[in-house]
Amino acid sequence: MRTFSVTAKGSAEKCRIVCRARALSQLKEAVGGRSAIVFTDENVLRLYGRAIRRALPDVPVYAMRAGENFKNPQTLFDLLQKMAEAGLKRNSVLVALGGGVVGDIGGLAASLYMRGIACIQMPTTLLAQVDSSVGGKTAVDFCGVKNLVGAFHQPELVLVDPAFLRTLPPREIRCGLGEIVKHGAFDGEIFDRLAAQEDLFDLKFLAGIVPENIAYKLSVVRRDPHETGLRKCLNLGHTTGHALELAGANLSHGECVLVGVLYEARMARTHLDCDGEYLGRLEALCRRALSCDPASFDVAAGANAALLDKKNTAAGRVVMTVPVRRGEYAMLELPFAEYERELARVRRELC
Repeated sequence: MRTFSVTAKGSAEKCRIVCRARALSQLKEAVGGRSAIVFTDENVLRLYGRAIRRALPDVPVYAMRAGENFKNPQTLFDLLQKMAEAGLKRNSVLVALGGGVVGDIGGLAASLYMRGIACIQMPTTLLAQVDSSVGGKTAVDFCGVKNLVGAFHQPELVLVDPAFLRTLPPREIRCGLGEIVKHGAFDGEIFDRLAAQEDLFDLKFLAGIVPENIAYKLSVVRRDPHETGLRKCLNLGHTTGHALELAGANLSHGECVLVGVLYEARMARTHLDCDGEYLGRLEALCRRALSCDPASFDVAAGANAALLDKKNTAAGRVVMTVPVRRGEYAMLELPFAEYERELARVRRELC
């Protein structure tokens, strides 16, 4: 078992993260007699429904339809309605058991209900364990923009169990690898472990590297809880990655992040002073994690989607976090027309 305790700089919110086996058996103790609701999705309920009911037999369970398409205000307000019908109070707790979509919606609902109730996150996917369950960012997609409506709301507890990884298909593992590679771009020890590992999909290897990724992300979140400076490094690959998702690329979020890192590393080479040898190693790692060639997509649609990204700070310009050398990043801002040309150029090179 490995435990992290988090108090973000400038914040009174505290969060405990526990990496341990048989985490579901700890839920009753974690809820501690408070009124509660378990929020999950239909896929997770099918796999773990009996275990949930054994752990919390008297707690209502609400399962959303699975998938990013349902990460929207309607699902959020459906959950809030279920919370009200369950009679939750200010001292109640919401348990978010699932992947990143469940965690994001559940965390946002907990932040809104009665102006904020406690939340316990139980991430069941690799991506959620190493990234989205850590740091308190919550959101839903809105008006065609990913994560446009959200809040910072630290969970009081995150329970991370490597046993959940055994039920994941290879594509979900690849999705989580997208965020792990992103962390490795700025943490030398994680990068070296990834580069030396022959089989990136080995579950024993992944179970060992999950706590290292949590530790890295927490080191960033502690110093920048509300993404005003250093935490922007965690957006590596996400401007172009989110654009590919919105442009209809047939890839998961983490796969889009891996492709986004590939594209944005190539753009960094052109526009900034970079370590080309390091970026070449990072690109090779992205390709190994993808296990396939980057998918093609409509350049115009991708560029227009990137223009809507919430990280942009000026009209008609696209802002990206890009890698420049081992452990270092820079912010690259391009006019829309130039970003669209760069997308087309890199697509020709990679596809």
